[in-house]
Formats: sequence, structure tokens, C-alpha cells
Amino acid sequence: MNILLTGATGFVGQYVARSLSEAGHTVRALVRSKTGGLRGAHEQVEGDILRPSSLHGKADGMDAVVHLVGIIEEKPAKGITFDTVHHVGTQNMVVEAKRAGVRSFIQMSANGAREDGVSAYQTSKWKAENTVLRAGFEHAVVLRPSLVFGEPAPGQPEFCSQLVRTLLRPFPVWPVFGDGAYCMQPVHAQDVASAFTAALARPDLNGKRLCLGGSEALPYTDILKRIARGAGIRRRPMIKQPAALMAPVISLFGGWALPITSDQFRMLIEGNVCPENSLQSVFNIEPRAFDEAALAYLAGA
Repeated sequence: MNILLTGATGFVGQYVARSLSEAGHTVRALVRSKTGGLRGAHEQVEGDILRPSSLHGKADGMDAVVHLVGIIEEKPAKGITFDTVHHVGTQNMVVEAKRAGVRSFIQMSANGAREDGVSAYQTSKWKAENTVLRAGFEHAVVLRPSLVFGEPAPGQPEFCSQLVRTLLRPFPVWPVFGDGAYCMQPVHAQDVASAFTAALARPDLNGKRLCLGGSEALPYTDILKRIARGAGIRRRPMIKQPAALMAPVISLFGGWALPITSDQFRMLIEGNVCPENSLQSVFNIEPRAFDEAALAYLAGA
């Protein structure tokens, strides 16, 4: 198939580009500015999902769009918000894909996306999902990864690497919001990429929203311990901070004086697990373990 891939230069995008290429697909990467070294992409075209005119013609001749673009933090002063990137940006891509006669659209969302989400991140992802599923594509699938881990390219955001740099290495004591018992189910980027590639060949998945989780759900405190072992950091004491007391502090100082925003805080203490893990039940992919060996890339973080 001929695939238009958005977000190809991002953390997950580079894994997806390679996976699609290795499966025999021809990948056209939509990028804001052309760059070298994008493995898996056969062609790069310039375009910005927030500028509809720049998208015209970019989906011509494509059988499918795999849409990955997303952000984890807003920059309102630059017009970069969850709603503009996730919702409006997806609308713009859908319009271009429909104009070009694209048959299939695979959307990257996030586990926890819902209309009544605890964060603008979740609600904007939900609106984007609905935009895709209601557009009338012959084949439309929404995939919702849990927290994604794996070795990133330099300068790319990845939650394990960020925790190492902003918390585990610099602090002699590790602060934990709330009781730390809320669970996460980290999933490897390569497994996510394999699911996106497989979804293209599964007409039975049309209209589905599918969660992709890792091999096990772990309490946040255990997540920190495993990341530390992977990075070669000696375990340090943890101090639990009451979530009710921390919420107003993060609201004031989050994102600049503290390495977490209010949106991220609310999603963190909510937890992030996939009771019905489609990675296994639908795609028959055995998730990679979230263990010291898989996290060894953190030694240089």
C-alpha cells in the first residue's frame, strides 16, 4: 500500500515508519521541514496539519493515512493547544484524505481518551477519534496506546527518559504524588508500531477503538524502581505527597518550576491500564517486558 504517515519524525513515528517499510508498504512522510535520516520513509513532503493549504495534494495517490501527530504539553502563546493539534489538526487531515479518495485512516489516540476526561489532552483525543470514525472512510481504526516506552532519537520526548533526567538522577529523594499505588501498563514503541502496521490489513477492525497495553500493570512506585534499575541509578527514598495538597501547587508552578503540568498530574494519579489489551487479544502480539533489560537504553539518559 501507499501510506501517508504524519508524525513520522516523532518518537513513535520513527518506529512506525520502519515497521510499515519492512512490511512492504511505500511510506510518504508528512513533515514540517524536510530532514535527513528518516528511516523507513521513501519520500518526504512538507506540510503542517494546522495549515490546511499546506496539505493540499499530499494525500494524492495514497491508499491510507496513518495519523500520529500529537503533543504532551501545550504552548498557548504559540497557538499550540491540545484542541488545535489533536482535534483541529485531525479534522484538517481528514478533509485532505477524503478529498484525495483515501480509503483507510488509522488514528493514534491515547488510552483514557473520553468525552468526560480528567484533562484537555484526553477530551481533545476523544474529539479527534470521533472526527475520524464519523468521516465515512471505507476503513477507519483508532488505536489507543498506554504509556509508550523505548529508545528515542536524540531530543525526542519519551516518558522513561524524561523521568530519569528530571526526577531520578537530580533528586536525592524521589517525590511521589499521592500513594503511588495507581497503576500504569507501559507498552514498547515497537509493539505499538507492529499494531499500526497490522491494522491496515484488518478490515474487520473498521470503526473500532482499541487499547494497546504492555505485558503487565504496575504501581507507579514500581515503575520508578524499574526505570532506575534500567538507568543504573541506586534506589533512593520515596516521599509520598498528598495529591489534594499538591494539586494547587502544580496548578501554579507546573510546567516551568515543576516537571509536570496539571493535565499530566491528573492523568498520572488516575492511572493508565488496559484491562482488555488488544495488543494480545486482537493483534496476537506478545508485549515486550518492562524490565531492566528492555530499559537499558536509559543508561545514557
